Amino acid sequence: MSSLHTLRRRVLGDSSSEPSRASSPNPAFKDKHGEHVTLVSTSKLKQLSSKRSKRRQWLVFGLGGLFGVLIAAFFAQQHDVINLEGLMDVNIDSLLDVIPAGIVKDAKDITRHERETVNYDSFAVGLHLQSQGVKARHPVIMIPGVISTGLESWGTEEVSRQYFRKRLWGSWSMMRALVLDKASWKRHIMLDKLTGLDPPGIKLRAAQGFDAADFFITGYWIWSHILENLGALGYDPSNAFTAAYDWRLSCGKLELRDHYFTRLKAHIETGFRTSGEKVVLISHSMGSQVLFYFLHWVEAEGYGDGGPDWVDTFVDSWINISGSMLGALKGYPAVLSGEMKDTAHLNAFAVYGLERFLAKHERVELFRSMPGASSMLPIGGNAVWGNKTFAPDDSKNQTVSYGTFINFKESNSTQSPANLTVEESHSYLMKNSDTWYQEQIQSTYSYGVAHSRAEVERNGKDPRKWMNPLETRLPLAPRLKVYCFYGVGKPTERSYWYREDRDPTSKLNVTIDTALSYGEIDRGVVMGEGDGTVPLLSNGYMCAKGWRMNRYNPAGVTIKVYEMPHEPDRFSPRGGPNTGDHVDILGRASLNDLILRVVGGKGNRVEENYVSNIREYSEKVKIYDD
Repeated sequence: MSSLHTLRRRVLGDSSSEPSRASSPNPAFKDKHGEHVTLVSTSKLKQLSSKRSKRRQWLVFGLGGLFGVLIAAFFAQQHDVINLEGLMDVNIDSLLDVIPAGIVKDAKDITRHERETVNYDSFAVGLHLQSQGVKARHPVIMIPGVISTGLESWGTEEVSRQYFRKRLWGSWSMMRALVLDKASWKRHIMLDKLTGLDPPGIKLRAAQGFDAADFFITGYWIWSHILENLGALGYDPSNAFTAAYDWRLSCGKLELRDHYFTRLKAHIETGFRTSGEKVVLISHSMGSQVLFYFLHWVEAEGYGDGGPDWVDTFVDSWINISGSMLGALKGYPAVLSGEMKDTAHLNAFAVYGLERFLAKHERVELFRSMPGASSMLPIGGNAVWGNKTFAPDDSKNQTVSYGTFINFKESNSTQSPANLTVEESHSYLMKNSDTWYQEQIQSTYSYGVAHSRAEVERNGKDPRKWMNPLETRLPLAPRLKVYCFYGVGKPTERSYWYREDRDPTSKLNVTIDTALSYGEIDRGVVMGEGDGTVPLLSNGYMCAKGWRMNRYNPAGVTIKVYEMPHEPDRFSPRGGPNTGDHVDILGRASLNDLILRVVGGKGNRVEENYVSNIREYSEKVKIYDD
């Protein structure tokens, strides 16, 4: 879908309608409830409504035909009818010569109307706050999320020379390598199953600098709008830094191979000493888990050796954006059967194409070969995610509790046992995995709960538990502030229905039952609350309840929660200025405003904002203070 979106941008030109942008909070107009209002004239609204439909139909028809040609070329290449390599020499801009001029004109008109309806000025939030006297104060270090950092090849063996310094993750080079030389691409992207490091002869490293995570591929922004607004406030490479990392690696291997945490510590200390101000750390998604690990590593004897006062000395605030602190449930089916909602909801033709191109067992092998991604398996077991009859986030009208995480319509064999809770699902995964994967996970992570302060203190000496906020505590840093900003209100994967995989060509035991749809079940997937990727309990529990318990926050670190409802603009491909989507929220105007206030030294003015039932759900989680 993102490739179609990017193609649309290339054809239309560099459209400013892509960023999710609105004017900064506190605009000139608010309704009686205090909500921000964008005024559009009646004539403009009628004009948009009448013209948009026909033009969008022609646009979709035209681009759909073009996409069909490319897909046909791909499948034809499998039968040696067309040489796909020839397509790689085609300049996307030259496609304008073959697309009817009327379609191009209508596409440009639609884009222009979108720009007129919503203010998408990329620098608007920063310029607005600058006019209010807010300016760059604290040095800023950003830690991206899973898969958002580009990975480039530095290998000089014969198999890698063609890819030298090209990105094999996060670029069009990746797409080309994946299509034209899948076996070589897999060999580069997969880690060694026994060592968890590069395979012999392969050297893939995280791209560095702001370019590492501003865009995933050309046209698909990630951190770029936050960077734009930081720039408007006065930030540049002298006081801002992106701490990109190889998200495939476990945290221990990140330090062993790349000295990542040693370098992160040095960057923070340098920022403090050159500015005289403590640093603000901004993390997103899995980056929040990596940062939580760092907060333990940096103070631990024999590791960072910073001592118990290091965080309080050098770090002012931690901005935790959509942090998957208790994991992402969709990570489980990815490593169990190479599936998730995105694959379960494909139509039959798309499934056929995907299986021919990258089969489920290949996806399982790929996901399992990246130990870093397995950090996002659910944390907290039944205490957080529920038992066979109850879950904290169950609703009154549900027919089946979320507590049964993996369900089987027919439970009559070892491959399809009785319905499983999260804890039982983890055991089931280990039992049905190769030994190398079991050893990687068990030696690297712990997904449980510490039920006493004494246990938490003991866990501080065990690196396997440093990514788990339910087994370790926040630093003893009473002056530290933690801001939890995340989206809510977008359906998010919560549980699954499986069946035995009876396909004789399959190399897996089970698969999501995509034929099962009734009640809350949609093609084998049950949706709950969250930001579209991370469930609400993972985003919000530690912030709303866990870190307010003395066991996990003995120093009394200040915690503030600001939830942002998912209110997408129906005409914006990325959700517009009020999206709450897990990734697209990085372009949300109000989030950018909050970030700039914190880094500008105005974080004390940020008030908590709850719009979900996270506090109610948190009280039902079976974890109690000492």
